[in-house]
Amino acid sequence: MEILKVSSKSTPSAVAGAIAGVVREKNSVEVQSVGAGALNQAVKAIAVARGYFAPAGMDLVCIPSFTSVSIEGSDRTAIRLVVEPR
Repeated sequence: MEILKVSSKSTPSAVAGAIAGVVREKNSVEVQSVGAGALNQAVKAIAVARGYFAPAGMDLVCIPSFTSVSIEGSDRTAIRLVVEPR
């Protein structure tokens, strides 16, 4: 599954376009974020991406979970959002 990493500086509309492209191509995508600001941008991007699919009668859902990631040699807990059509 393709992983999109979102930071607090990510633009929600750009991430939404990436989400839509990967979902159309591979049917699901994993969005990872570390920190409250990054999670905020990720959730906004998923909301925008849902709007891209709504006219076609498709609905996107996200399944949240925790995962560990290594950032500059230290382990951090990230939020993992699997996005797929329902």
